[in-house]
This record gives sequence, C-alpha cells and structure tokens, in this order.
Amino acid sequence: MKTALLALLLSTSAFAAPSEAFWRALHKVETGGRVGPIRSSSGALGPLQIKREYFIDSRVKGSYSQVSDLAFARKVAEAYFKRYAPEAYRKGDAFTLARVHNGGPSGHRRSSTLAYGRKVLNAMK
Repeated sequence: MKTALLALLLSTSAFAAPSEAFWRALHKVETGGRVGPIRSSSGALGPLQIKREYFIDSRVKGSYSQVSDLAFARKVAEAYFKRYAPEAYRKGDAFTLARVHNGGPSGHRRSSTLAYGRKVLNAMK
C-alpha cells in the first residue's frame, strides 16, 4: 500500500507545470495575445503558432485545426515539452522551453533561438 502511494505521488509530481507568466508571455510573443485561427506565413496556426509537425510530435489526440483554441494549443505545447524537454518542463525553465518551442526538439542547443528565448523572458516581466 505504501509503495503504491509513493508511486502515485512521484508520478503526479514528476512534472510541475511552467508558470502562468510563461504561458502568457509565450502567447504574447507569438501572436500579441490574439486568439483564434491565426495563420502565419510559415504555416503555423493558432494563438501559440504551432506547426503541423509540432502537433504531430506532441502525440495529443485530436485534429491539427484544434490548435486554434488556446487551451488545446497549451495542451499540445505541454505534451511537446514533456517529450522533448522533460527536465526543463519539470524545473519550469522558461528560457529552455521557449527555445524548444521556437526551434524544435533541439532548439535549446541552437544559437538561432537565443533571441527568441530572451524575448519570452522579457515578456514575463
């Protein structure tokens, strides 16, 4: 019984969500806080500007068009972060998560995502 309870506690605490400030900043940086089916010239969709490949990689059930809904887009991003940046997600590392969001699974290693990461951090202030 104690082992089962310990396993349950560990499984529920393994992933602590990033701060609400992070999610607001990501939304602000991506679309200025707009909602709905916002399309970019790069083919990204919705308030968090999620590309089809990102959606597929997240493994969230549903259709790509659902990323137009902010709550669903956040669910997709959370799943993506848990898959590709679990330690950063667990720590609430906004800089690393922003860089992964912008540059893909290895985005946190690319110098091209540094400015984007700083932009999200600045938007959190």
